[in-house]
Amino acid sequence: MMAGPSLASNNIQGERVTITISSLAGWSHDRFRRLWISALQLTACWVGVAFAEPCTTLEGNAIQGGILRGYTLPSATVTFADITVPVLSNGAFLLGLGRDMPRANTLTITTDDTCVQEVAVTVREYRLQEITGVPQQTVTPSEEHLERIRAERAKVRIAKAQRLSRDDGLRAVRDGFVWPVTGRISGVYGSQRIYNGTPGTPHYGVDVARPTGTPVTAPAAGEVTLAEPNLFYSGGTVILDHGYGLSSSFLHLSEVSVAVGDQLATGDLIGAIGATGRATGPHLDWRMSWFNQRIDPQLLVPPMPD
Repeated sequence: MMAGPSLASNNIQGERVTITISSLAGWSHDRFRRLWISALQLTACWVGVAFAEPCTTLEGNAIQGGILRGYTLPSATVTFADITVPVLSNGAFLLGLGRDMPRANTLTITTDDTCVQEVAVTVREYRLQEITGVPQQTVTPSEEHLERIRAERAKVRIAKAQRLSRDDGLRAVRDGFVWPVTGRISGVYGSQRIYNGTPGTPHYGVDVARPTGTPVTAPAAGEVTLAEPNLFYSGGTVILDHGYGLSSSFLHLSEVSVAVGDQLATGDLIGAIGATGRATGPHLDWRMSWFNQRIDPQLLVPPMPD
């Protein structure tokens, strides 16, 4: 038999495999069939690797403290960071990247099939802050105060556990939040504070220093799920739920001007800056959460005006 054109040609990991008609002379039908099936399997494997696509395109800040948004089928089941992610009626969803989110994470989207996508996250470095002059009872609370602290934390957990189906948070992530108050930034997200020489938990918000009584307004629309005038650590505290797991918290307020259940639009009054709770001077501590992931508010607003 004369040599002819290649019957199958494949390039697997840089090695070219060529099968010619002449090389098949004298082969049994069964041996030919097995070789041909192997070549097809290798081709399918190579094509699958070369043209694999992500489950969805994610937009936003893929950095610790950031928020990502994606789209899928409205009926899809989405899981990320051990959280079942709510999907809006248009298929949109949010992902929150906490302060210590690992570099590599898995997003799973299940429709008729299951698609798995890796979400790479940029790791940040955080500053250490020495804070002196805070009331010592808030650094080393008594047993009586600890009982109060536990009760207050339960209130906060209940408020944050609510799952409001409103898309204010998605719209705000897409279009941008506004600052609830403007002024000098005196504390940043992720830093760890040492209070009177005692290391504390990391700081999960952004602090804006302004005089007591300065108005604080809503950075985006939402529903008030907590309004407390004097919590042990955070003093006057308001939680504003933006929907689908995304919420804002406002701490150390001297006045609380809202009540649980109030529906707020962007710019509506929340309260006034103060120095209540564990604070050394008047300021707003603005925090954001996506379920149990703490988010950096500064990544969602424009630069602070001069």
